[in-house]
Amino acid sequence: MVTSSKPPRVRAADLAPTWHVVDAEGKTLGRVCSDVAVLLQGKHKPSWTPNLLSGDFVVVVNAEKVRVTGNKLEQKKYYRHSGYHGGLTEQKLSALLEKTPERVIRQAVKGMLPKSKLGRRMFSRLKVYAGDSHPHQAQVTAKKKREENVSRNVQES
Repeated sequence: MVTSSKPPRVRAADLAPTWHVVDAEGKTLGRVCSDVAVLLQGKHKPSWTPNLLSGDFVVVVNAEKVRVTGNKLEQKKYYRHSGYHGGLTEQKLSALLEKTPERVIRQAVKGMLPKSKLGRRMFSRLKVYAGDSHPHQAQVTAKKKREENVSRNVQES
């Protein structure tokens, strides 16, 4: 006789987001963004649930140093519309990387997330910076201190 067991029920109160810092220097744009999208959705955790915000916060640094392959710098175009007639503007990837490199990573990650309220909440946990410094160092180090305290408590027991 085969018995089936239900998986453990995950509740929103049980989920505690952590902070990840991703360095985009020298890495390919799409590969970095797909890794970031997995972290934002929480699919790297065994407690992933599709209807809960189980993802983590992600800080991407060195967005200006991201790589692209092929002729994308000159051929890939980004479009925006102001809402007025004739308000469609297009920019090449090279111009956008010079002006606002954060927007390139944001748009790529946004396209990889679910198109729903939950996806918008996941996207709000993404922080992108052009340089290598960011104002979230306290949150990142708090995670490391918490892990050290847990491991120290386990060793004492």
